[in-house]
Amino acid sequence: MAESVGAEAGLSTLGALSAADVRAFLAKAAAKGDVNATRARKLSAVKTFYRFLKVRHGVAGVALDLIARPRPKRPLPKALSEAQAREVVAGIGEVSEVAATQARDEALMLLLYGAGLRIAEALGLDVGDLPASDDALRVTGKGGRTRLVPLLPIVRRGIAAWLRHHPCARADEPLFTGVRGGRLNAGVAQKQLRDYRRLRGLPEHTTPHALRHSFATHLLAGGADLRSIQELLGHGALSTTQRYTDVETSQLMAVWRRAHPRA
Repeated sequence: MAESVGAEAGLSTLGALSAADVRAFLAKAAAKGDVNATRARKLSAVKTFYRFLKVRHGVAGVALDLIARPRPKRPLPKALSEAQAREVVAGIGEVSEVAATQARDEALMLLLYGAGLRIAEALGLDVGDLPASDDALRVTGKGGRTRLVPLLPIVRRGIAAWLRHHPCARADEPLFTGVRGGRLNAGVAQKQLRDYRRLRGLPEHTTPHALRHSFATHLLAGGADLRSIQELLGHGALSTTQRYTDVETSQLMAVWRRAHPRA
């Protein structure tokens, strides 16, 4: 403010704050290289300061109400490579020496990568939710939205192998169970994959949710259209699914930088 008005900023100067002053402040921050998230934090600090001024000194920062908060850019989904995803679903059983646990973890990872389910969606399934023959799996996701997801033959085989070890495969029982027979906790599944990625030297973003990201990214790379991927993932808005196109672009640029002799 002192730079803007060319003098020391006092209460009268702060009270005369205009929307143009605030925009100039944010623009200068952007010119210095501040990303949207940083500028949003700075604007939040200014608004907090003006709330203090209003309570203590009766100075209202009306102009601040006219300024929209800079929207931080959402981070890109971190997907695994096809080779890494295949390694996870084929080798997760190495973490345990118990045959039932091995079959359960393999079936779960196959379902996450093969059908693009969220971990909570997969662990919320009951045995009776499994489709008969070649019908698609009906999944209830965020916001109570229901979608149909086809199951690959390899996923069906993995689930069938696990059901042979299932302690009580009645229709009303959880599909994935823990060692004590209750519904499998998400933290246990995450720990199993965390132990495996450390055992095999896989990236730190090798998580159950990364398998869902990999499902979408690999479908897009294979030529699937965004609208179909949106339906398979259960996204409420197409803009959420469009983030995967940014992943594809960033991967393409990374390949270009590695391969081009003048890159």
